[in-house]
Amino acid sequence: MVTIIHFVKKLLDDKGYKLSCEYFSHETSLIDAGTNIGEGTKVWHFCHILSDTEIGNDCSFGQNCVVGPNVTIGSGVKVQNNVSIYEGVEVEDDVFLGPSMVFTNVINPRAFIQRKKEFKKTLLKKGCSVGANATIICGVTVGEYALIGSGAVINKDVKPYALMVGVPAKQIGWVGISGNTLEFTDNKSQDDFAIYIFKDDNLEVIKK
Repeated sequence: MVTIIHFVKKLLDDKGYKLSCEYFSHETSLIDAGTNIGEGTKVWHFCHILSDTEIGNDCSFGQNCVVGPNVTIGSGVKVQNNVSIYEGVEVEDDVFLGPSMVFTNVINPRAFIQRKKEFKKTLLKKGCSVGANATIICGVTVGEYALIGSGAVINKDVKPYALMVGVPAKQIGWVGISGNTLEFTDNKSQDDFAIYIFKDDNLEVIKK
């Protein structure tokens, strides 16, 4: 087994890749000291992971991503190309961030005023998805398994399982854990993962 690992490491090195015992990063990416990156995570071309950043297992970062400093990312997170995850953002497990989506961390930025002490926390809960070119204004929470449509602008908290589109984004429906739009009969719906009951303008979820 050790011989196989050394062979694979040499093969990747020869092709310009870097392999650690825990994670993989392309040689064009920069991993600062003081980061903690979990097993099975892949960091592709031209990324920069800044110090004091925590990244879980089995994540993927596409080309030209910047993460940190002081950012926490769970396991199983998929980040597509051209995404910057700034200080103040927390991403839970199994979140999808589409290409060129945008986070902010200050409400009223000025080039000539330092506002690092005013960074607002943004939280993306487990399993939610953010479409390409969407913008998440700082200070909001995106609920579990919510789906943010491409190009949407999120400027307020998003309910779990909500389907959000538009500028500013509005809820137009609900999605299941599968990501598919839920159709309700007698306030009930289901997919392969759970049964969903619409009650008091929220979903009660019974996982299968």
